[in-house]
Amino acid sequence: MRPQPGDLLRVDGRASVQFGGGRALTFRVVSVGAEVTHMGWVWLTGYVLNRRGTATAKRDIFVQVAGLRRAGEPTPSDQSCVPANSVQASISVGARGRAGR
Repeated sequence: MRPQPGDLLRVDGRASVQFGGGRALTFRVVSVGAEVTHMGWVWLTGYVLNRRGTATAKRDIFVQVAGLRRAGEPTPSDQSCVPANSVQASISVGARGRAGR
C-alpha cells in the first residue's frame, strides 16, 4: 500500500520500531515525501488523531511502507512473524563459554 494524502493510517511497530507497543498512533496523511530515501521507506507529513478523530499534533514520520495499515483494517493474524524492521543476530557460544567468532 502506497500512502496518499487523505489516508487514515494506523502506524505501529510494523512501520517503525519507534511506534511499537503503546506508542502506536492513528495518522491522517497530508503529504508524502518525494525525496529518495532508503528502499521501502517514506517520509509522511500529517496529523496524529486522538480516539475521537481530533487532530492533536502535526508530525513528520519516517516509516516502512510495507508496515503501514489503514485505520480499522484488521491486523495480520500471524503475530509470530518477525517484522520487516527488526534485526536478528545470533551468537554461538564456544566450549569455554565465550561468544564464538
